[in-house]
Amino acid sequence: MNKDKIFKLAKGFRGRAKNCIRIARERVEKALQYSYRDRRNKKRDMRSLWIERINAGTRLHGVNYGNFMHGLMKENIQLNRKVLSELSMHEPYTFKSLVDVSRQAFPGNKVPKKEGLSAVL
Repeated sequence: MNKDKIFKLAKGFRGRAKNCIRIARERVEKALQYSYRDRRNKKRDMRSLWIERINAGTRLHGVNYGNFMHGLMKENIQLNRKVLSELSMHEPYTFKSLVDVSRQAFPGNKVPKKEGLSAVL
């Protein structure tokens, strides 16, 4: 890369990394490596966040994440994890109906037994 492009990319860096070409080149190369790596890590992090949200939503209805996804797969419901995560947060009744469909499809999804005071009511 030429000098002008290096300095343009190094704008905002601290110390001599923004105005000394040799140091700026090293810092810019390292910054580009980090951005390449973290674009992939961002996808990984978002997927794990969606899974955590789905798991939290399904456990409210007495089903764990793996059994819920297996039940949806058996029923051929093809919603991705991003959409399921949004449903679990913003559309609780729709998500509960999906949990019920999954529970019917997979026998491992048992209806939770009520215990204590909630059993009386």
